[in-house]
This record gives sequence, C-alpha cells and structure tokens, in this order.
Amino acid sequence: MRERLDRLVNAITSGLALLGAVGVMAMLVHITLYVILRNFASAPIPATVEIVSYYYMVAIAFLPLAWAERRGDMISVEIFSHFLVGRIGRINAVFVSVVTFAAYLVLTYTTWTVAMRQFTAGSYVISLSVAVPVWPSYFILPLAFALAALVALYRGVMPPLPGAAK
Repeated sequence: MRERLDRLVNAITSGLALLGAVGVMAMLVHITLYVILRNFASAPIPATVEIVSYYYMVAIAFLPLAWAERRGDMISVEIFSHFLVGRIGRINAVFVSVVTFAAYLVLTYTTWTVAMRQFTAGSYVISLSVAVPVWPSYFILPLAFALAALVALYRGVMPPLPGAAK
C-alpha cells in the first residue's frame, strides 16, 4: 500500500512539473512566433503579453510547487534540526509538515475565493481588439497550493523510506 501511494504522489507531482516544463516550451514557441511575425509579416499574435503573464508564467511558477515540496526542495531553516534526532526529530518533522500544510491550506482557500470571484465576473482582458478570458488562469493557484498541501501532509505522515531517492 505504501509503495502504491508513493508512486501515485510521485506520478502526480512529476506530471505537474512536466506540465510546467511544457509551459516553458510553449511560451518559448509562442514568443518566438510573435517576434518573427511582428518583425517579418507586421502581424503580431494578438494578446501575447496577456497570455504569457496570465497563463504561462502562472503555470510555470506554481504547477511544480507540489513536486518541489515532495523532493524537500522548498526553503527551510535547519539551525537546530541536526540536534533533533530520533523521536524528537520525528516530532519536529511532523510539526513542520503540519504547519506547512496549514499555510498551504490558507493559500488554497484565499486563492480559491479569488478564482471564484473572477469566474463569476467572467474576467477577461482586451488586447488589440481581442477579448482574452483570464478567469481560468486563476484556478491554477488553488490547484497548485492544494496539491502542495497534500504532499506536505503526506511527507509528515509518511516520511521517506531510508535510501529513497528524491
């Protein structure tokens, strides 16, 4: 059971990191086409700046969050943690995971309320006479924070097996 759960968490978080990498490539192609079309055909792709800032950048920055949390690559302060070994060290790890989980839950709730407000309003931006709906991009943050919260809680409940790779 533990191994299946580990594989599931790894698959989900790795998939989100891969989606973030695909976002980088898509942004690269989009901006390159925009520059080429603008300079050689005088026909830039409408709303490129808006699509980059509302979709690509948000996805690139936040989708890999759960992946980084799973790997333990988030910022941490470990001044005294090397003194905490054995049971006390485990209690400290669980406490940190619970606090991290709570912080991600607050971020999830806050960004969810904003996303719902944008969805209800049907938010969009207009660029070169093109209306670009931006409300879907607001749902990336609560999704990313919720998954990072679950991974933080999972890390606290199920610490990595000895010798497990990141």
